[in-house]
Order: sequence, then C-alpha cells, then structure tokens
Amino acid sequence: MRQFKPYANESDVVRIGALDIENRTDRVTLTGDVVLARDRHGLALARELQALLAQVVEALEAEDPLAETTRVKPAQDVKNPF
Repeated sequence: MRQFKPYANESDVVRIGALDIENRTDRVTLTGDVVLARDRHGLALARELQALLAQVVEALEAEDPLAETTRVKPAQDVKNPF
C-alpha cells in the first residue's frame, strides 16, 4: 500500500479491491466494496485494510481534544483549469 496519512490533505486516494479510501482534512471516506474471499488474496486485502484503518484510528486518537461531532465541509465549485 502506498503512503497514506489520514486527514493530511484533500487529494490522496487509495484503492483496496474496489474500495476507494479518500483523504480529506476533516474526514476519510470509504466508498465501493472489497471482497475478502477465503483465500490468500482475501487475506492480503484484509491486512491492507486493517493497516489503513489502524492509521485512521491512530490519527483520531492523537487528536486532543477530539470533537464530539464534526460538520462536513460543503464542496466548493472551482474554475476548470483546462
């Protein structure tokens, strides 16, 4: 798995199976799905997902104080650079 630092930026996306993990400064979003079959490939995917979620938990536990809830920042329209 490539380097992923939860809540560090607005651009990182990691894919595990067909599950996209998107980084934002106020949230980490998981969309899609990952099939954890009962085989070596399923085990590898499960370990990768476990490692990534451990990073998310570690980042959250490091927040002091951690807010009770967070409002999701609304999306912003930006001028098309092309």
